[in-house]
Amino acid sequence: QVLLSESGGGLVQSGESLRLSCAASGTIISIDHMAWYRQAPGKERELVAIITSDDTTNYVNSVKGRFTISRDNAENTVYLQMNSLKPEDTAVYYCNANIRQRAWMSSTNFWGQGTQVTVSS
Repeated sequence: QVLLSESGGGLVQSGESLRLSCAASGTIISIDHMAWYRQAPGKERELVAIITSDDTTNYVNSVKGRFTISRDNAENTVYLQMNSLKPEDTAVYYCNANIRQRAWMSSTNFWGQGTQVTVSS
């Protein structure tokens, strides 16, 4: 059993910062990609940032230069540093990861429970 546990969401004003964390726990042999998605009310879920096992990163254009994704492999944790937040960043943010649980298994995709980020103007 694998659990992705998120933290760090909250309410901030425009221009302020938040740091999201997502820790994977349970039976884990290795983790491939880790990513952050977000979903605003009435909108489709979108990929915000992704980091691969070799630390290659990519971002949706709207957050480039403001958000930074990173990972700590020893802690099985991915972070999203969000600076210069805007009201349009308001959404539920979800952690996503591909995790190999057993040597004889292929990796399985997991989702976190989501954490609310609200940015007021």
